[in-house]
Amino acid sequence: MDTEALRSFVRAAELGQLRHAAAELGVTQQAVSKRVAGLERELGVSLFTRTARGVELTLDGQAFLPHARSVVTGADRAVTAVRPGSRALRIDVLGLRSAQAVVLHDYWRSHPGTNLDVVTLRVDDPRLAVAAVEAGEIDASFRAVTDQASLPRDVRMIHAFDSPLELLVGPRHPLASARTLTPARLRKHRIWVPGIAPRSEWAEFYDQLATDFDLRVDAAGPNFGNEVLQDTLADSADVATLVGARDRYTWPTHYDLRRIPIVEPTIAYPLSLLLPRTTPHPGLRPIIDHLHGLPTLPGAVWRPSWR
Repeated sequence: MDTEALRSFVRAAELGQLRHAAAELGVTQQAVSKRVAGLERELGVSLFTRTARGVELTLDGQAFLPHARSVVTGADRAVTAVRPGSRALRIDVLGLRSAQAVVLHDYWRSHPGTNLDVVTLRVDDPRLAVAAVEAGEIDASFRAVTDQASLPRDVRMIHAFDSPLELLVGPRHPLASARTLTPARLRKHRIWVPGIAPRSEWAEFYDQLATDFDLRVDAAGPNFGNEVLQDTLADSADVATLVGARDRYTWPTHYDLRRIPIVEPTIAYPLSLLLPRTTPHPGLRPIIDHLHGLPTLPGAVWRPSWR
């Protein structure tokens, strides 16, 4: 089986677009498309469904991905075995617009010689990220296991940094004119966070947040992406959502969406890093030092119980 075809499939699955995979691999989009098509012919199944936004894994593609990733990782390790020190530091983030990716980008800009590979595993259950770290498929993952006693012996979790939350609303929302908001002022307002995945760290985060501040967190409906969420907020007079202060979002100017800091206390989402307990990638140490050097949040701060 063609290793480069497997690599093209894995990167397209992780990035969600053939053109992004092609750009990372240094080939044309047509080349990636042909590789994937050849792989599908060889397997006799469809691995992707093409959409207007890119590609999505079929059920067969989802089943094939971990095995394909394992083959690619094995091939990379074979090359690394004869070229010591050449392997990029591979770190998993929740999304390329997430606070973790933004902080990593800031680090890379100040250390442009860093050989860094930022990936998105596209898994909601943090135990799958733990397994990927344990298997050596990735060097670290910005995920949290809320019950640290369940971590395998070879994986540890450290605090990375706190991401303060902001309320995101449209111009007709009754809180749209506020400069800051306390959690008490959010009561009785609908905070829509669609697609909260069971067993995910953020499911427990929002459960604790709603309980501690008596908030109305609505997880109804599937998550169709940031664009659909922003469309809804722009047109609504009663729907709001929560976003990380460092998360990178863009929307049309005429939407006039408002990001409002939450204070007294600041609501902090604690971001953690999973990494091997022994012999971590040498490139991790300076990144961890950078994370620990980020400014701490001032004033009173609320965090969930696992932090």
